[in-house]
Amino acid sequence: MILHIVARGRIGRSPEAELVERYLKRIGWPTKLTELPESGGKLPAAPENGVTVLLDEKGEQLGSMDFARKLEAWRDGGKREARFMIGGADGFNDDARASADLLIAFGRATWPHLLARAMLAEQLWRATSILANHPYHREG
Repeated sequence: MILHIVARGRIGRSPEAELVERYLKRIGWPTKLTELPESGGKLPAAPENGVTVLLDEKGEQLGSMDFARKLEAWRDGGKREARFMIGGADGFNDDARASADLLIAFGRATWPHLLARAMLAEQLWRATSILANHPYHREG
């Protein structure tokens, strides 16, 4: 299963970009990162037999183990792609939320999209490491 991050805004050459790249390189699953302009731009075609996840303030706050179990269920269920959408400054509208398979939030705070991208990359690494029984994640 491909883990695909689709994010509004260009991250450029920044410390956040280095952090995202560092985590994505560690993931043993295929990954893809697509950047879109702040507004407009063409979304990549939705994958057949895939899932769409929006990072949204109205989303569920999943623990790392629960997030890993979601990825595991999608992978084992034959999903070809899990697409993680990070919106621009105004987030997502109700139509986008309604069409998503899952909404997730990283707490109740609002995060800049550059940090949200780094946090998502880390959580994807953490989830895949949990599924691989790697010692990175510790339950305490």
